[in-house]
Amino acid sequence: MPWLKLEGHDDVVARFRNALAQGRLASTFLFVGPEGIGKRSFALRLAQSLLCETRDEKLLDPCGQCPACVQVLAGTHPDFLFVARPPGKSFIPLGLLKGDEPDYPISHSLLFNLALRPFRGRRKVAVIDDADYLNLEGANCLLKTLEEPPPHSVLILIGASADRQLPTIRSRAQIVRFRPLAEPLVAKLLMEQHLLSDSAQAEHLAAFSGGSLSRAVELSDPQLWTFRGALLSNLAQSPLHSITMAQTLLKFVDEAGKEAPPRRARLRLAIGFVAEFFRQLVRGLTGLAIEGDVELTAAVSRAVQSAAWDIETAAEAAQRSLEALTHVDRNANQHTLVEAWLDDLLLLSRHDRDSTAQNAISARP
Repeated sequence: MPWLKLEGHDDVVARFRNALAQGRLASTFLFVGPEGIGKRSFALRLAQSLLCETRDEKLLDPCGQCPACVQVLAGTHPDFLFVARPPGKSFIPLGLLKGDEPDYPISHSLLFNLALRPFRGRRKVAVIDDADYLNLEGANCLLKTLEEPPPHSVLILIGASADRQLPTIRSRAQIVRFRPLAEPLVAKLLMEQHLLSDSAQAEHLAAFSGGSLSRAVELSDPQLWTFRGALLSNLAQSPLHSITMAQTLLKFVDEAGKEAPPRRARLRLAIGFVAEFFRQLVRGLTGLAIEGDVELTAAVSRAVQSAAWDIETAAEAAQRSLEALTHVDRNANQHTLVEAWLDDLLLLSRHDRDSTAQNAISARP
């Protein structure tokens, strides 16, 4: 039976049950793992378990019906605090954490309320979602609380990677790693939650999801696959047509509309396709089997045969693509980001390097 209808994380459930049974629950946790695998849902259910008014918290089995359980899910429990990066913001505002700003009264801030004694529960439970978007000032303001946590308090930070947190946060938090969901489970959840109605499509998207349910939903856009085909065709060409690629990619992003979240989502997916292409290209160049569908395999095979890339430059192109991904959610100008990133890829390609070298030789007196 899945824990509270949350599947795929039985090992994490066992870890918390063991800690509660021994009376050794830590005060600060850092939940890390890919987006869309249930970290936030786990944190909410854990808060329910710790604040439930009818069940012993050691059971990690909240009733789901008492006022406390209902209020935690509704976000209205006085002993449950939740902070996330607001839409359109590059970072979590400092005011949400400690107040002291006109729009964020201290009395509403997370750290102020976490320091208070529990209002009616056994504990205070606070969750900071999007913890990857704590800027330096925001992360530093947490340090005193992490060093001297208030009695009966639990603070949970949720992010994609421990490496994105300051060493001072990592060293003061117990890191809980959530694994990607298995492909069959992603396909099952897509159908059970009525996110898709076709089981074959669910299996297809699950194979590309990286174990993330939210990514699988994003991939259900039919326009995405038409765009991906054109993108892979461009990547397989030698020389690399970076201007054509930029035009194709930016057109795809612009078609998402003017709102920032859907534009960022499309750009993330597009850059992710490119990063995966170069990851598979490295495999192909080293003699390993290329992993992926027929379209990706064919494009990578053409790139291997073109001799436009070697192992070193293909690996560097994959790394540059991953770096571009980190800038998508930091309000970088999307057109500038795409053009600079694709220019980097062009410079890495062997054809462009050979052309540059030849021009340098021709220019010699």
